[in-house]
Amino acid sequence: MCDAASMRFRIASIDLGTVSSRLLLATVEDGVIVDSNKHTVITNLGEGVDATGSLCDAAIERVTSVCREFCRKVDAFVPDAVCTTLTSAARDAKNGAVLIDALRGLGLCTQVIPGEVEAKLTFYGVAHDFEGQVIAVADSGGGSTELALGSYGAGRPLELSSVESLNIGCRRVTERFFSALPPQYGEVERAASWAAEQFGAFWAGAAERPDRLIAVGGTVTTLVAMVERMEHYDSSRVHLHRLGIQDVEACIEAMRVLDAASVANLPGVQEKRASVLLGGAVIISELMKTGGYDELTVSENNLLAGMAATMFEALAHEGDDGFKPVVGWKPELS
Repeated sequence: MCDAASMRFRIASIDLGTVSSRLLLATVEDGVIVDSNKHTVITNLGEGVDATGSLCDAAIERVTSVCREFCRKVDAFVPDAVCTTLTSAARDAKNGAVLIDALRGLGLCTQVIPGEVEAKLTFYGVAHDFEGQVIAVADSGGGSTELALGSYGAGRPLELSSVESLNIGCRRVTERFFSALPPQYGEVERAASWAAEQFGAFWAGAAERPDRLIAVGGTVTTLVAMVERMEHYDSSRVHLHRLGIQDVEACIEAMRVLDAASVANLPGVQEKRASVLLGGAVIISELMKTGGYDELTVSENNLLAGMAATMFEALAHEGDDGFKPVVGWKPELS
């Protein structure tokens, strides 16, 4: 409930991505997350979308089933507001309305957000750890990679010099370039060349190149877990970890000769992410090389954190028709 003295709200944000479905249950005080609980399930909503242009029935059922469980957790949390978003897979799919209708049956009001909004929300969530610094933020997901360059400081507007959503993600690369795992001769190189073209064009047109690159998403967090040989995922060792280009290249070399089952047996790798991890690592490598970065910083803050902060703003300004959120996007709250 809202505490009038300190402006405290309990918030539930759900993001249904191309690879993962995620839930954040957070207590937000004066715009800052002071307590939170995260839940992530790999549901592969984007399975086959790049080739068919449609969400498959099995993927819709997986996401709906997970959201049914998310709703139970949300009900137990008793939030002041709930917000649910869909991203790349739903943007690309011609039958996204089928999933939206299924989620409506669970009581979820779902918004399909544009790539630019996704990039801004992610930047907003990440930038709280880098207040006042000019940074580049990359969110590489299953179907797309969002890039935003700029800075943010409390009490100041979001200052972004470049914002772009590119249709390049770990599932898209895997399905488009790898005939099997391990990939055939030349497939990794062709995937890398295509990724370099996408990112090279972005950096060439960017207004600036910040000194620091921050990356979020399941690929980079898993690469840290691999490098650190984690038997059990430890977010405290992942958040703000610096990952070098040599580390990423070493992971690619280790995975390119393995089938999915063998990748899954590597330390730090979830079984359900194993089939798309090599494609994701190729993307991260080319993102770094084309941008001229020898290392990046991994953040566990992401779109969900940006959603939570934006939901707080909306609740704090409820009834104010002239209210404009920092990211310029108004969440639909239920």
